Amino acid sequence: MISYSGKNEGAVNYLKTIYFDYPKYVEARVGFLPATWIKHRGALEELVLAHPRIFPRYKKGEIDFDFKAGMGALYELGRHTDCWGTTWNNILRGCDSQVEVEPLSDWAAFDTWKKHLPDPMKDNYFGPRDWAAVERYLQNAKASGGVATAWTLEHGFFFMRLYYLRGFENLLVDLASDEPQVQELIQIVRDFDKAVIAKHIELGAEEIANGEDLGMQTSLPISPAMWRKFVKPSYMEIYAPARDRGLPIYMHSDGHILEIIPDLIECGVTCLNPQFRANGLEGLARVARGKVALCQDLDRQMFPFATPGQIHEHIGQVYEALYLKEGGLILQAECGPDVPLQNIEAICSAMEKVCKLPELRRQ
Repeated sequence: MISYSGKNEGAVNYLKTIYFDYPKYVEARVGFLPATWIKHRGALEELVLAHPRIFPRYKKGEIDFDFKAGMGALYELGRHTDCWGTTWNNILRGCDSQVEVEPLSDWAAFDTWKKHLPDPMKDNYFGPRDWAAVERYLQNAKASGGVATAWTLEHGFFFMRLYYLRGFENLLVDLASDEPQVQELIQIVRDFDKAVIAKHIELGAEEIANGEDLGMQTSLPISPAMWRKFVKPSYMEIYAPARDRGLPIYMHSDGHILEIIPDLIECGVTCLNPQFRANGLEGLARVARGKVALCQDLDRQMFPFATPGQIHEHIGQVYEALYLKEGGLILQAECGPDVPLQNIEAICSAMEKVCKLPELRRQ
């Protein structure tokens, strides 16, 4: 458990939230894809500046609406090959890429591929690792009174990485048939992930954060029993360096994951970021409320089409169903370029109202 000593008000409130220690307020987070800034530009900035309680540290001119300095390989147009040999393609700048070529779509390539494995101490996903920069970031977070949270692994760090390498259908057949080579591939990816997390902790990380999409719209892609056989043991190992030290673990997952939320808690997840519509409010309240802190993703599938009134109603319903005075709730909204500005305004104003956010001065 992280000590509250030396932490600023926001950090203390966050820690009290995830530890169910009676936070003062429910934190609200609103995020934008780069493509959203590219589309709405100054109008979005003015909206952000009008809501300092949600964006307390934002300063005018902070965002280059054209992202001339870049925004990460997967958000840039064109094809990009990562350190595992997977080729991605981006057709809309500012939105994410899709896998186009899986290097192990045929097991015949396995032996050759293994001769060029990435080194977790040297290779980041799209370039070399800069551990000195990681250490500076973590120390600066502590010096400012924040929580030194390490986003340690690329989105899709384990289960998704397996099908980034093999292909989705191929991987499902591998698991169903208990393909011997898939166990070796699992070990390779697991060892990489575990080493990266351990190094971040060595450099001072106080919280481990990462994510991958374990579910589909209405179900898991594999049975819960199969997930526990092939995925859970690796999660237990990957998260062990943090879990053994009592460090909180924040994990994002898109898709339906209700059946495995208890397993994720057992693996060490302290704060879970699940999607709303894929899991349903009743299911989340039944399986997760009071058992694991929820950074609850609001219904991004309704944001492009809803009226402001419907958004206010939705956010109020989520709050009422998941709130506990002891804590355990953060509300989060991610807005793509298809969300109208009036709906982004509705999201922000509704969050300010239901979360009872304090007046905060810009730092």
